Amino acid sequence: MTVPKPTGSALTELTMRALAEGIRTRAFSAEEVVAAHLDRIEERNPQINAIVSLRAEEALDDARALDALTARGLSRGPLHGIPIAVKDLMDVAGLRTTHGSRIYVDHVATADSVIVSKMREAGAVFVGKTNVPEFGVGSHTFNEVFGVTRNPYDTARSAGGSSGGAAAAVTSGMLPIADGSDLGGSIRNPASFGNLVGLRPTAGRVASARPGNAWDPGSVLGPLARNVSDAAALLGVISGPERRAPMAIDEDPAQFFALAPRPFAGARIAYSADLGGLPLDPEVRAATDAAARLAADLGAEVVPVDVDLSEADLVFETFRSLEFLDGHGEEAAAHPELVKQTLKDDIAWASGFDAALIARAAGARTRLFRRFQALFEDYDMVLAPCVQVLPFPVEWEYPTEIDGVTMDRYYAWQRSCSRITATAMPSLAMPMTFSRAGLPIGVQFVGPYRADRALLEFGLTWEAAVADVIARRPVL
Repeated sequence: MTVPKPTGSALTELTMRALAEGIRTRAFSAEEVVAAHLDRIEERNPQINAIVSLRAEEALDDARALDALTARGLSRGPLHGIPIAVKDLMDVAGLRTTHGSRIYVDHVATADSVIVSKMREAGAVFVGKTNVPEFGVGSHTFNEVFGVTRNPYDTARSAGGSSGGAAAAVTSGMLPIADGSDLGGSIRNPASFGNLVGLRPTAGRVASARPGNAWDPGSVLGPLARNVSDAAALLGVISGPERRAPMAIDEDPAQFFALAPRPFAGARIAYSADLGGLPLDPEVRAATDAAARLAADLGAEVVPVDVDLSEADLVFETFRSLEFLDGHGEEAAAHPELVKQTLKDDIAWASGFDAALIARAAGARTRLFRRFQALFEDYDMVLAPCVQVLPFPVEWEYPTEIDGVTMDRYYAWQRSCSRITATAMPSLAMPMTFSRAGLPIGVQFVGPYRADRALLEFGLTWEAAVADVIARRPVL
């Protein structure tokens, strides 16, 4: 029996690894793959607004050049012919990097960022950029340059952020995979809102040469995908040593290309239902409890644990504000009329810090790291809620209360992610279920420092257990 060759929109339903294999074996061409995704962008992006700074004709030219290499039996690498749109915080030579800010609306990058250079070397075809909130501030993607990004499952709802454009593009089939960045949940929140797999890797796993404090483990780069294998493959491309990044992990990235499902049977999982007493939407709480039961059904010993995160908010909020003071303080001072209030607030908080507070936060970060490493002597993973809320209306800047509890800061509604950031541990966001209104709800699995591969292998097992949830794609 002859299997029909996938064409047109059918190509956008394939996994990234299936696309790469099809291009390699010449079952279809890179040009066909890129053209199919460009057609999907033309069809769906007007509703979602995930892709910005589109370069359609140039991408097709790049794909044809790669097809010429394929015809000679050559390949650039694992992403040979794969369409990618890069988060609009990262530089792609010749493309605008606006950071979602009116300050940089006309800024064109002259060189690739480290992550982009690795994707280019691996054969990626850049079709444009993905939308972000201004300077990546906040976990709802909107700005005054490109507007708001909408959730493909309900376009009246947020796609999350700051990798909201990336997640919405992957969820809707406009891209097979995407890069993201995560400080307080900017990969994990949009992954949960989009029924996706999203990995916040160990700091240094994906190296960066961006300006600022290169010793801070808070902000990291990582993958978003519709399945674990694709997320792992992209991680394999973008990870590895980098001489300009002092925290870069010197391990072979090839380890992420050949994963095997790691059974839950025999594993011990610490279950934190609310990460230190955080308020949760009742449907999120029910979904997280259901995830604990599913983990037990898969054979794990699931133990409710009162994880001590009492110093996590101090750690995260201190170093987050310092990062924004360092990265954007001068811009905000020079162009106050062009910068949103939440960024000004972060900068103002940091400007008021004294040495004693910073020293206390630094000590707390060390204690938190060691506390979690000690926890992982007894447990393989921590299972916890990924988000505290369901995707919220796009008109909101951010949720101001959860289950009757008022949020004290603009990012307080995402402390389920930011408290994990403070530990410096890797975290894998995975799909779990849907709300009564048809909105995705994910969970996160937190692993020991540098245990990114083990998390992904556990993720393969989880993925099989929730296959029906993952298969539920949005209808647009």
